[in-house]
Amino acid sequence: MTSFNRSTSRRLKKLTQIPSVWEGDRRPLSSPNQFSDSEAKGECILWVDYSQGVVRGMDIVASDIGPEAIVRTLMQAMEHPQSPARPARPQRIVVKDREIQFYLRGVLQDLDIAIDYAPELPLIDELFRGFADILDSQTPDLPPQYAQILREKAFAIWQAAPWEFLEEQQILSIEINKWDVGTLYASVMGMLGMEYGILFYRSEESLKQFRAAVLTDQESTEHLEEAFLKQDCLFLTFESADETDEDEDEEDDLADLPLSEIDPTFGNIHPLEGLRSVLYDEEALVILVAIESLSRFIRDHRRQLHEDIFPTLGRRYRISLPQSEESTKSVPVTVSTMPQLAAELEEMAGFDIDDQEIDNPDFQSLQDDLIPEDAFLSLGVVSWEMLESLRKGVSYHQASEIKPVGDGLPVILIQTSRPKAKTVIERIEATGGLRAICFNPGADPFDGDRYDLGLLQTQNGELFLFGEFLDEDPTHVEARKKWNQRCKNTKGYCGLIIAKGLTGASRGNPQLRDMMALFEARSLSPKDLGIGTLQLMPQLKFE
Repeated sequence: MTSFNRSTSRRLKKLTQIPSVWEGDRRPLSSPNQFSDSEAKGECILWVDYSQGVVRGMDIVASDIGPEAIVRTLMQAMEHPQSPARPARPQRIVVKDREIQFYLRGVLQDLDIAIDYAPELPLIDELFRGFADILDSQTPDLPPQYAQILREKAFAIWQAAPWEFLEEQQILSIEINKWDVGTLYASVMGMLGMEYGILFYRSEESLKQFRAAVLTDQESTEHLEEAFLKQDCLFLTFESADETDEDEDEEDDLADLPLSEIDPTFGNIHPLEGLRSVLYDEEALVILVAIESLSRFIRDHRRQLHEDIFPTLGRRYRISLPQSEESTKSVPVTVSTMPQLAAELEEMAGFDIDDQEIDNPDFQSLQDDLIPEDAFLSLGVVSWEMLESLRKGVSYHQASEIKPVGDGLPVILIQTSRPKAKTVIERIEATGGLRAICFNPGADPFDGDRYDLGLLQTQNGELFLFGEFLDEDPTHVEARKKWNQRCKNTKGYCGLIIAKGLTGASRGNPQLRDMMALFEARSLSPKDLGIGTLQLMPQLKFE
């Protein structure tokens, strides 16, 4: 048995011994009426002065922590008690657990403290009854009768992964007309790989107001928080079950985690209530019906929703309700796409193709002879301060009007030798300059590999390949997420930097003096480009 070292015993014996009886116990921190695993919530250790009726020490520990924990809390109760108690040593301790009694007798044998047993501890029993009443009065995150089925439906949505083909502005209407809810407007989050979930807006107006507020001032944290709390919606989001890794820079993409490590969260946002991660009965039924009807719609129209153009679709379903809902057995629901609203939201965000004055000519061929094969390539960002220096320092600069938003301008950097860099610049100049940068899907039908193809579109409509990246390359996946978010911040503006010094000391890290050209352009999505998945074709040589 572990015991105090002699110096600790001497220190504790110096404390004034008061004629008091202390009660001590360790119990699960849960209520027997709760639908929960008490072990997951740990145990509470309490030391109280029965004579004075005050709590001297309290701690929460994991259930598998040994008996040493109750001694540590007792030491705190003696040396550093909770106010208004003063440091002291009791004459007598009473516990209701025989094992704790025998353990304390061995540990405290040098402190002249009597350790007794009692079947009941009046003051501690009263305190724990109060704790249980508080726990019983707490509202669970989900109504118990709907909790399991809601989680099942949430996991079905997770496995359907609508964010793989639906963007946030591609809204789906879900007409329910029950529980004082008319139509919900579902916005799917997750295409950028940053946050996965679905927002179910209670009105089209709330959705538009939030988008407009975010676009008005994207740099003010206070403004964004205020806009967030003014939304009127129900939500389903997904997080990692292991919260310890949330802030790690190298955290795996949530989409790569197994289902067992995914945790769905439900809640409500309202201008007068704020954020609430609790659903009440009617709200639980509303979101249950919305998720189930949305899952069916995705199942029935998955192929059409994958198309480049957001299609006009609609379908009616009858959703069965859990048996606990006595008055109604099922609810008719109509789910529809909203292409017109999607176009309006895209225009609000500055991604309207006509506003960008970018043509979509019929695709003829993709050229791959612009960028030298041995060139160094990277996706990154140039700070706004650095951008101003770059604009003044390069030999060739194609300018545009960019509003500084976010951490800087997203750029593609291509570093090669000085002669080759000069050739690249001259060829782009000869086409009228750079119009846009795009990442478009590509596939090799022979070995099954899928690629993310980096493309440059010049003013005359020609397309040039600057990079081929495997879809499964984690480094590129992470770089693309940052690229997409930065382009979203700049409302589609990005840049191409051509640099020299491939064989010198600055290889892979060109300095300002190495940068020869800056082309400011627009970022295009595959849908904007409109050429579909490019297939690798074999080249046959005849001799």
